[in-house]
Amino acid sequence: MSASKLFEPLALARGPAMKNRFMLAPLTNQQSHADGTLSDDEFNWLVKRAEGGFGLTMTCAAHVQAVGQGFPGQLGVFGDQHIAGLSRLAAAIKAQGSVAAMQLHHAGMRSPAELVGTPVSASDDEATGARGLSLGEVEQLRDDFIAAAVRAERAGFDGVEVHGAHGYVLTQFLSAETNRREDRYGGSLENRARIVLEIIDGIRAQCRADFQLGLRLSTERFGVELMEIRELAGQVLAAGKIDYLDLSLWDVFKEPAEEAHKGRSLLSYFTELPRGQVRLGAAGKVMSAADAEAVIAAGCDYVLIGRAAILRHDFPERVRRDAGYTSPPLPVSKAHLREEALSDTFIDYMHRFPGFVAPDAEAA
Repeated sequence: MSASKLFEPLALARGPAMKNRFMLAPLTNQQSHADGTLSDDEFNWLVKRAEGGFGLTMTCAAHVQAVGQGFPGQLGVFGDQHIAGLSRLAAAIKAQGSVAAMQLHHAGMRSPAELVGTPVSASDDEATGARGLSLGEVEQLRDDFIAAAVRAERAGFDGVEVHGAHGYVLTQFLSAETNRREDRYGGSLENRARIVLEIIDGIRAQCRADFQLGLRLSTERFGVELMEIRELAGQVLAAGKIDYLDLSLWDVFKEPAEEAHKGRSLLSYFTELPRGQVRLGAAGKVMSAADAEAVIAAGCDYVLIGRAAILRHDFPERVRRDAGYTSPPLPVSKAHLREEALSDTFIDYMHRFPGFVAPDAEAA
């Protein structure tokens, strides 16, 4: 397959089409203000990716409750005080011809105590000191995800993605390891998935008919079982209430971690599911034109680009010009990252990934 497939427009069931098959993955960057309001650094980072040719530009995980903050400098969408900055961001992304999406997030037990006090989760968790939410608080959490989507709509975003992955609060509900509730939000998979499905229903009910809605899921790790997530994915795809399903695989080419399901790609367990008008995409170590092509060839409708988009803001444009394009070798210098519109705060954050940022002496 040639790279041209990647540059075919992708219509979604609702809202504007993507001009190509490249979606900017939601990436933690710690660049916004302590109160969750948008900073110029975060604005510049995201708009630069829209300029670089992404068909859909997604924000970092934006927390829907103050107590759901997962990291310093996180973008917020838990109050109307955030709308002005978000409106500026949405308008600038769309002005570049990119679909503007916001990811909705709550860290749950992964919230640092120094940021939120006592973190919360589906159930008490001794290791993190998190306390289990009351039934009323679960309902409030659901309603705050929905309210955040309404806020994003008011700010001018084309849609939102619900973050149900990476061991954050919705994954904590989906996992039988972390969810030991005995009410209607615990026990069976149907009950553990209830909050996710109610959030989807609520956003559909309260936002306009053409407001786009995506869902991100982890397919393994974080206490979830592959076959349970596959069952949930099949249910969500069949219902047709979302516009795209985003699979965070860490490596799009890997086999499942669970021994019983090895022998084929992890991705194949999901591409074979009937999806109707819902679009399917995957993220994980896509660093070259060939990698991106392979994701589409494997049966996905679009591909999410993460670290490769940090390295080059115009990854889609470089692939368009060169079917043999591959990302720069690591490590890269701080100067390189500054040229790609990363602030020093974001560059400092990237140091936690070994071998990504060159030491100053090496970069000189």
